[in-house]
Amino acid sequence: MTLPKTLKRLIVGAAAMLTLAAAQAQMTPVGSWHSMDEKTGELKSLIVITDTGGVLNGHIEKLLRKDADQKKRCTECSDDRKDKPMLGLEIIRGAKQVEGKEVWEGGKILDPENGKNYTLRMTPIEDGKKLEVRGSIAFFGRTQTWVRVP
Repeated sequence: MTLPKTLKRLIVGAAAMLTLAAAQAQMTPVGSWHSMDEKTGELKSLIVITDTGGVLNGHIEKLLRKDADQKKRCTECSDDRKDKPMLGLEIIRGAKQVEGKEVWEGGKILDPENGKNYTLRMTPIEDGKKLEVRGSIAFFGRTQTWVRVP
């Protein structure tokens, strides 16, 4: 059975649109990420970032270091997260996409190791396979690269 040319074009067009949509869907911080220890290169944690009405938030899903205490609490935190369990701890709050760019800003990121909140900037790189996460105060800050979990 042969398909009419119009139907073939429609199928090819739909497949192309689905491929494009899948590629674009990856150029967002939404999803699961592995954070790494900057000094050792060891996996540190599994972070899950979600989108609620265009606002991104993220939490620690699992601690991945070999010696990690899964019952650890955020003893260094000084806000509403003080003494909350690390598992489920919201470390990203309130990031929004910059209009016309594949960059998310305007939120805060918490470093649970020192309890400090930093201004946040997230930028998907390498076709969304990695995420540059920058936390800063004024002109000082640091950038981590997280790896998307397939």
